[in-house]
Amino acid sequence: MGIKKKRRISIRIDMTPMVDIAFLLLIFYMATTQFKPPEAKAVTLPMSHSQIKLPDKDIINVTVSKKDSIYVDFLQKETVTIDGNEIATTVRKYAEVDTYNVSAVINRARAVNPRALIVIKADRDASFGVMNDIMNSMKENHLTRFLIITDQERELASSGAGGA
Repeated sequence: MGIKKKRRISIRIDMTPMVDIAFLLLIFYMATTQFKPPEAKAVTLPMSHSQIKLPDKDIINVTVSKKDSIYVDFLQKETVTIDGNEIATTVRKYAEVDTYNVSAVINRARAVNPRALIVIKADRDASFGVMNDIMNSMKENHLTRFLIITDQERELASSGAGGA
């Protein structure tokens, strides 16, 4: 007596829910990702060997362009009224300043956020005098903790890239 083989029933997996979840995750990550905020002025940074990582928040940027213009940008908390409801939000503020009032603007930003770190981004073609004036102004106003940002210098290959 022969045993009859059962006919196999094929299994069909519906991929629609998995695709839906993948798209929902993609939309979630796109909506919640914080991109780098726009800079007040684009600068070409000088090179160095420094490898300190900057924090993502709580910073006050002081930017010095190659034409010696000075910009200060920082986050400020404000309340906005929408449909009769007051909502607290943070707004990025930009200010073009000169060497005489740069420390006053920084002090106003520090009053809003005392933990903020002062970061100076100076163009490599900016004059030394402007940087010296900024640092003296900050020193007079007891702002002695700040970072000067540079680009990472690329190491030369040791396979004869040096001079003779």
